[in-house]
Amino acid sequence: MTTRLDATDAPDRPRARRRPAAAALAVLLGAVVALGACTTSEPPTPPAAGTDVPAATAAPTAALARYYSQTLDWTACGGVQCADLTVPLDHAKPDPADDLTIKVVRVPARDQEHRLGSLLVNPGGPGASGNAYVRAGADSIGGPEVRRYYDLVGFDPRGVAASDPIDCLGDAALDRFLGTDSTPDDAAEEQALLTQAEAMADGCAAHAPKLIRHLSTADAARDLDVLRAALGDSQLNYLGKSYGTFLGATYADLFPKRVGRVVLDGVLPPDITSAELGEGQARGFEIATTAYLQDCVTGDCPLGDSVDAARRGLDALFTAIDRQPLPTGDPSVPNLTEAWARLGVAIALYDQGMWGFLTDAIREAEAGNGASLMQLADSYAHRRPGGGYDGNLMEAIFAVNCLDRPDSPDLSAYARYAKDFSAKAPTWGATLAWGALPCGVWPVTGGDGPHRVTAAGSNPIVVVGTTRDPATIYEWSVRLRDQLDDAALVTFDGDGHTAYGRSNSCVDSAIDAYYVQGRVPRDGLRC
Repeated sequence: MTTRLDATDAPDRPRARRRPAAAALAVLLGAVVALGACTTSEPPTPPAAGTDVPAATAAPTAALARYYSQTLDWTACGGVQCADLTVPLDHAKPDPADDLTIKVVRVPARDQEHRLGSLLVNPGGPGASGNAYVRAGADSIGGPEVRRYYDLVGFDPRGVAASDPIDCLGDAALDRFLGTDSTPDDAAEEQALLTQAEAMADGCAAHAPKLIRHLSTADAARDLDVLRAALGDSQLNYLGKSYGTFLGATYADLFPKRVGRVVLDGVLPPDITSAELGEGQARGFEIATTAYLQDCVTGDCPLGDSVDAARRGLDALFTAIDRQPLPTGDPSVPNLTEAWARLGVAIALYDQGMWGFLTDAIREAEAGNGASLMQLADSYAHRRPGGGYDGNLMEAIFAVNCLDRPDSPDLSAYARYAKDFSAKAPTWGATLAWGALPCGVWPVTGGDGPHRVTAAGSNPIVVVGTTRDPATIYEWSVRLRDQLDDAALVTFDGDGHTAYGRSNSCVDSAIDAYYVQGRVPRDGLRC
């Protein structure tokens, strides 16, 4: 069983084993030049709150006032500061007996005298830990001037990681879920996928019968406003990547007058349906696969000596693994199935720095050893070799997505998706089509469903899109920019998932200047 391939970049991914080939090296050399171009000598410009912006702790309703008036009790914890935020399970009907705890971490601004406020970050998922993201990479989130003037704040959204996490399946059951054939060839394999989808859905409902109803992105966006108030900021300064863009756009639409300096990088627009998500991601991964294969064939590529031949070689490898899984050396998952292999290849497409490792892993798989592809798949799933998972990404991703984007309970719908998607994305179409099946059998409803957002009356929002992003295709960034009332689009003509902070001087300088000086990039800036 596969999952939606839209999780955030993992900070602990395997590094490339060989020197990048010439095409990729040009990109990396451009990144080296960028490192000195991300600072400004001008004094910072405080975010301007309009006269119609309510007081920082003003609550939308009287029933929520006690949440908006809370202050955070920061304590030192492993190199950062930690605090707990209390939010209601149901913002429409708050009941203290059902309150949730949002875990928050902070790295204070280096220049407290001139600080511009808090910069809240969400790295994606849904289901990725913002706390882990900040702990692992505080010095690389934003340029030096951003880190100088902003408190960097990470948070685990409700139901995620340390914030009352939803738990649906045991480790062995989750291994089975992820390892089940994601490109079924017959009715029996379709039924096996359905069985695993129902196991995920039923497990979430059984273990968290109240929480499962209140894990939509709109719920998390309302929590985000409570956090903004508790931090004492009149407006939200925010960096959202991947799914974090969906969360940020939802927040902006709910609280447009609260929008400060907001960047949405690698867009997942709130108005796309489940089928559109799968079809778009299938095309995105197909484009990223082509870029990887173009790089692979410039060297000693184990898949073939041309892009077309290498694509056929990759498809043949998946087919061979489907017929005969490969040994992994992991006693908890001794066999690399096609589903695991596809996750392993997919994670490497998120970042061209991993292409060398992927090529070596494919070479090993061609020789009958699935250990390295399994290592990549483990990285995708936040799985520990030997068994067990760090966090609950693989469960939260469905608990959130299936409220936001319900799908059909009819198995034949997914067969049609697979046919339609595969016409545009032969390598990835079926995998992304069947990946939405849990949302067809999800036991509860309650999210807003796909809907356009405008954030009418907000301050300017910066949208960033990467032309060959595998998980959040570039056209989605254009789509959201066109919907928002006041937005500027920055385009990175490159590879990988998201752009800001991935060492492109043009993108980084533009976003740093926006955060520190309030200079909105020119709409249409291309880097």
